This record gives sequence, C-alpha cells and structure tokens, in this order.
Amino acid sequence: MSEEMQRKKRILSGIQPTGTFTLGNYVGAVRNWGALQEEYDCLYMVANLHAITVRQDPAALRRQTREAAAMLLATGIDPEKSVLFVQSHVRAHAELSWILACNTQFGELGRMTQFKDKSAKHADNVNAGLFTYPVLMAADILVYNADLVPVGVDQKQHLELARNVAQRFNNQYSPTFTLPEPYIAKTGAKIMSLQEPEKKMSKSDTNANSFILMTDDADTILRKFKRAVTDSEGTVRASEDKPGVTNLMSIYSVLTGKDFAAIEKEFEGQGYGVFKEAVASSVIDAFRPIQEEYARILADKAYLDGVLAEGAEKASRMADRMVSKVYKKVGMLQL
Repeated sequence: MSEEMQRKKRILSGIQPTGTFTLGNYVGAVRNWGALQEEYDCLYMVANLHAITVRQDPAALRRQTREAAAMLLATGIDPEKSVLFVQSHVRAHAELSWILACNTQFGELGRMTQFKDKSAKHADNVNAGLFTYPVLMAADILVYNADLVPVGVDQKQHLELARNVAQRFNNQYSPTFTLPEPYIAKTGAKIMSLQEPEKKMSKSDTNANSFILMTDDADTILRKFKRAVTDSEGTVRASEDKPGVTNLMSIYSVLTGKDFAAIEKEFEGQGYGVFKEAVASSVIDAFRPIQEEYARILADKAYLDGVLAEGAEKASRMADRMVSKVYKKVGMLQL
C-alpha cells in the first residue's frame, strides 16, 4: 500500500453472492462504492462464507460469486484503487473468527435480532453458523482494522457487537483493534418492494414483480414499474400515507438528482402512468452501461479471475499480519 493509501481511512464492505443484485442493492450500497475509493482506502468483499448459513447449490454459488464480482467491477470499482476479493480466498477471516468467538459471550449472540428473524425464516436449518454469523462479520472488519463500515439498519447491531468484542480484546490483551464506526452515505435511499411498499425490496421475494434486478432488460423493467402498487389518488406527491408513490419518487430522485418538490412539479396533473414510465426510463438509462460492462467482464474469465487473485493476495497480506499479531497475544505457538 502506498503512503497516500495508508493516510486514508479504511472502509470494508461486502455483499453476499446469493443471486443478482437488485435496484435496492444498487441504490443503497454498490452505487456509492465506486465513489468512496477516491476518498478512502477501500476493501470490497464477495461474502461467500456468509452465504452458506443458508443452504446453497454449490455450482450456483461458484457461478454467482463470479457474477457478483463482475457486477461490482461494472458498477465502478477499480481494482487499481480498491482491493476486490472473495471472502473464502482469505483464510485469515475464518482464523480470526475463532479467536473472536472465544471472546464473545453466548448471550450477546442470542440477542441478535437477525438471528431470530432468519431462524424463523429457515426453521428447517437453524445451524450454528447462523448463530455465530456476527462473529465472522466482526472478523471481516477487524482483520483489516477498518475504520468505517457502510451498514444498513439491519446490520447496525452486528457492528456494535464487533466494537464490543474489539474493545474486550483490547482490554484483555493490549490495544490491537481499531473500533469501527458506521459509515453513513451522503446519498442513497432505502428502496422498497414495488408490490408491498411497506417492505424492503428483496430478491428473495416470491413475487418477481416486487423487485428490479440489475440484469433485467428494458422491457422487463418497464413492465414491473407499470405494475408497481400506487394508490387511487392519481397525484404524484410524497407522503407517509402514499408509500408506493413515495418509493417511486425516491428511486427517481436518486437517479436524476431531483428533489421531491421538483418531481411533484414535473408531474403535476399528469397521473401515475406517465410518472411510472419516467421512473422506468431513469432506471433503464442507469443500468444500460453497467449491463454492457458486466457482460464484457463476465465473458473475460481470465481477466476476472486475475483481478480476484490479485485482490486475495493484497487482502491476505494485510489480514495475515493481523492474525499473526493476534495469535501472539493470545498465546498461540508460532514457529
């Protein structure tokens, strides 16, 4: 790492390779990642170890891991400026996870609301990995001494756990880990389901009309927006009692840079049909260059695998140093 990179604050973020990214993933996370690399020392991870807390088809998981990496590159992550890697390629994550697990209390993990939610959703497979998932997430962050972690509302509790475990380790052994802070993006919005706008947009939704995939073609995007749930009022305005329209306005606002007042004025007296088409067009225009670049990268397997191999090497150098330091502090014999 150059001296300039070292002076920058370090950000670690990851995304699971459990299917194609949605418009929600794009607006809420990956759209901002490319811009962050100009200001921060960034590490971006395809979190395939986290993915197997839920049963995965092995061949599909391997394919989706490459696809996730290709999509991150297509959205603007530059491997010359950031470190892009696959989580399982850096063994230090799993190694540090065990040490941190031995410094995490059972009761702390039992209080994690996401464990309760996922246990209910996957009642046939409530495995230990699902329970200790936040410890691996803490290891992901602490193994690089990340200063900042972009987190959504559903992950805030996990970041707090990482801070607590880091503080406990520092107090027990000596200062070792940086206490990570949440990174709150300046722009972005929480994108909701197009069919049930009270719920977050999710690719696991059984109704395919509720989400937009980043690989959806123009006709599919237009069709899904035309079917988006609104209300009977017919006026484009943001309001808590108009969640469907407000969600569409949020999408349009993020992609065009227009605020809600400007959007209300633009579509005054025009009804929802015209508005939905305009929202669809803004998404199609945003996705077109990304989809073209994604197809190009995915077709060049040698390039993609080369980027991931180089990223794993860079990440491993940093992570191995930290694990070696931690092993020494806790009394592991190193030859």
